[in-house]
Amino acid sequence: MASVVAHAVAIAPAAAAARSSSSSSSSRSGLKAHRSAFASGTAPSSARASSLRAAAAAASRSRAAASSSADIDTSIKAVVATKNVVGPTVAWPDAGPVARGSGWEVHKFGGTCVGSAERISGCCDLLINNAKSGVKTFGVVSAMGVINKSDPKVTDCLINATDMASSRNPAYGLELEKLEVKHRTTAEELLTKPEELAAYMKAFDDELNDLRAMLKAMSIAGTSTRAFADFVVGHGELWTARLCAAAIRCKGFDAEWIDARDVLVVMDAEDGGVDVDYERSNANLDKLFLEKSHGHPDRVLIATGFIARTPEGVPTTLRRNGSDYSATIFGALLISKSISIWTDVDGVYSADPRKVIDAVCLDQLSYNEAWELSYFGANVLHPRTTLPAMRYNIPITIRNYFNLSAPGTSISDKVDKFTDSVEVKKRPVKGIATIDDVCLINVEGTGMVGVPGTANAVFAAVKDAGCNVMMISQASSEHSICFAVRSNEADAAVNALNKRFEKAIAAGRIKEVTRINDCAILAAVGQNMCKTSGVSAMLFEALASASCNVVAISQGCSEYNITVVVSKKDVNKALRAVHGRFYLSKTVISVGLVGPGLVGKTLLRQMKEQLAELKEDYSVDLRVVAITGNSQMLLTDGSTTALDLDTWEADYAGVSTKSVKADMAVFMQHVADSGAPEQVIIDCSASAEVASHYLSWLKAGINVVTPNKKANSGPLAYYKELRSMQRNSYTHYFYEGTVGAGLPIISTVRGLLDSGDKVLKIEGIFSGTLSYIFNTYGAGQNFSDVVSAAKDLGYTEPDPRDDLSGTDVARKVVILARECGLDLELEDIPVQSLVPEALRATASVEEFMKELPKYDQDMAAQTAEAAAAGEKLRYVGVVDVKAGTGSVELRRYPADHPFAQLSGSDNIISFQTKRYCNQALVIRGPGAGAEVTAGGVFGDVLRVCQYLGAPS
Repeated sequence: MASVVAHAVAIAPAAAAARSSSSSSSSRSGLKAHRSAFASGTAPSSARASSLRAAAAAASRSRAAASSSADIDTSIKAVVATKNVVGPTVAWPDAGPVARGSGWEVHKFGGTCVGSAERISGCCDLLINNAKSGVKTFGVVSAMGVINKSDPKVTDCLINATDMASSRNPAYGLELEKLEVKHRTTAEELLTKPEELAAYMKAFDDELNDLRAMLKAMSIAGTSTRAFADFVVGHGELWTARLCAAAIRCKGFDAEWIDARDVLVVMDAEDGGVDVDYERSNANLDKLFLEKSHGHPDRVLIATGFIARTPEGVPTTLRRNGSDYSATIFGALLISKSISIWTDVDGVYSADPRKVIDAVCLDQLSYNEAWELSYFGANVLHPRTTLPAMRYNIPITIRNYFNLSAPGTSISDKVDKFTDSVEVKKRPVKGIATIDDVCLINVEGTGMVGVPGTANAVFAAVKDAGCNVMMISQASSEHSICFAVRSNEADAAVNALNKRFEKAIAAGRIKEVTRINDCAILAAVGQNMCKTSGVSAMLFEALASASCNVVAISQGCSEYNITVVVSKKDVNKALRAVHGRFYLSKTVISVGLVGPGLVGKTLLRQMKEQLAELKEDYSVDLRVVAITGNSQMLLTDGSTTALDLDTWEADYAGVSTKSVKADMAVFMQHVADSGAPEQVIIDCSASAEVASHYLSWLKAGINVVTPNKKANSGPLAYYKELRSMQRNSYTHYFYEGTVGAGLPIISTVRGLLDSGDKVLKIEGIFSGTLSYIFNTYGAGQNFSDVVSAAKDLGYTEPDPRDDLSGTDVARKVVILARECGLDLELEDIPVQSLVPEALRATASVEEFMKELPKYDQDMAAQTAEAAAAGEKLRYVGVVDVKAGTGSVELRRYPADHPFAQLSGSDNIISFQTKRYCNQALVIRGPGAGAEVTAGGVFGDVLRVCQYLGAPS
């Protein structure tokens, strides 16, 4: 080991010139595994540590003439003290100590904002223009980020180099080469004055050579320390600050850069962060301003983000969100007028815009709201970052560097609260955030009731296991305590609790320690939730209507936050539902349409004509997001919330590239993930295969509306499953159009039964086609001619046998029978077919129509017989509830009977009930046609809107 130490000492003098420290976002939570070890107090082997200390000590003796020391922190202090100052310094005779509270504005630029020469130039222009307007301007910068993901991030390169060197991987040199190319290329593009470029590159090259030598020393020793790692990784911000100041001078404006380690003094905090020593930091800032004449308003100052010193003078970092933290600290030291954090988003959103397409950028947040949202994973400042600004009530504004027109989100204490304004009552929740991968742990037992110290024992055990408790919920009975932890910490927490309560579990005082995996936390945050009635009701109503089960609930007495635990698979649906309840129209529904035929097209037209009125007058926002047929489908893309109902036919037909191959699973998932809190699928097809999907759609929380008779007249067991799902869940299944098109037949039956009436018999003309045929057919006419005319008018199916067979009427009879409680299958209904038996197997429609006249005499004879008795023929369906039967047949009715007086293609249905026994309840009207059928379906869609939040 002596030779290793000697070699380290020999190469160390070159490393001593390293003079700055910084870090990237990836280092802000600790420099990976080896840094975590040193942060927790784990020391390297004595031999390795000695070699590094010797190298550092030699470096400090060589470059700083510091007193001999074997302490690593002392050596790095000396190295940092010898940094060069690049660029001319203008001495302003009237500049003095910091004029605090005199209108300073602090602007912090993240790595993305300074990711290229062009972007750095834009940041410099922004600072210059700000200063030219008479505002004292102070910038804080991060290390250079990237434009393209394939480009090297400065801090990543420094972290990689440190890791590689400490593990004796010689590839650390390649990382340094990336840094050299990136900064040289950027400097050559930015620094148009030769003297500025030469000065910048000389300083950069010296520091890079020093880093190379220091990393070589680490490689020889095969280890690192936190102090060394912070020192190496911290160069990124230093290089950016120096480059920005030089670029501003090249643009003809005065600028200087500040090494934050010359000002900021911080101490380690118990929570793993750092606390600021404001007394020393203020004194350092005053001293720096006096020495460098920095107080003049016509000079732009640019400080390094993320880095600072300990009270002992050792370079360190500000940990997580370090550069943002630097900005707010300097804002507090200057008692600035404002602090702007420039990033790549427009501000803080009401929800994650990647999950909620309707998320809105918030104008303002209180500090409390920002803390709450940040804790639950929202893209907001870290809570510690806001503390310096809060000392002087300095507003922090999150701005988008790439969208300067966006005003951003202001975070301050100047947010109206506890008001009675209509707007506050309408939108008491500011933001909704989620944590997507948590485990709920429950400690339960009768021995916990009334026993002091149980909760302390639970959470002490969890703390000792190194697990962070994210949410706590306890029943007032004290019978159980449940709490949430990250899923990767669940095993450790459960094991610790089982060990801690081993005796209590054996004795039965603690029943068990259980866990619920695959959970997620959803938090609704808003300062105006406090003292506002009904907020919790709105939240839970939204979750219920979206079929999201709540596993646990937590709310503090401040009322700023309501937290719930839901299943991980439901979290995005829950997020959209809650966000929609507080931020969108009262009812927002994504619509998927199956079957864009005649009825489907008509329905879409009717919806388009009513969309604006529904939204404005009734707060109903219908969004058609998917349309599918047999072979192709049309879906919204990620940039739109709804399909264009003016152009959907052309898009669906493939005129554009928007139409894709039909896939029912993809269609359903697209509707489910469309972003609205509620969804409905409308089936306007006549497909039994499509109807077979209804149950899975309902189970997925998607409402179903259909005029398709195949599900409700199909297998009885399937029908019962659908009805059970409808009755026992918050998803809705409406099918008014299956029997009477737009006539209220199903709803009338349900209304009679729900009000306590008893249906005895239902009899009706249910087919608009057969109604037209028999209303038109009379003496002197051929039955085949009337059928042919009906076909030409479009009243019949393409094959008239589908109508004449009576099967369609039989399906309607089955549906009504089941609504009345009869367990009938389609096969149980005797049907009198009007298709001559000899023609039922005819191969083609044309052949059938050609042969039909041969049987006109049969129908003519029946008609003449009825007329002789003063009666008329009508094709009817009958549900005899008392007898438990149903039938479809050709019946004779007196001329004065309502059925005999029907005209056109109207339907008529009579209800004999316990209450309507002497005179039947009769419903009459159009029972066929695209307009009325689509209207009936549209009515069911609006019923879904009306019923949301309650079982149907």
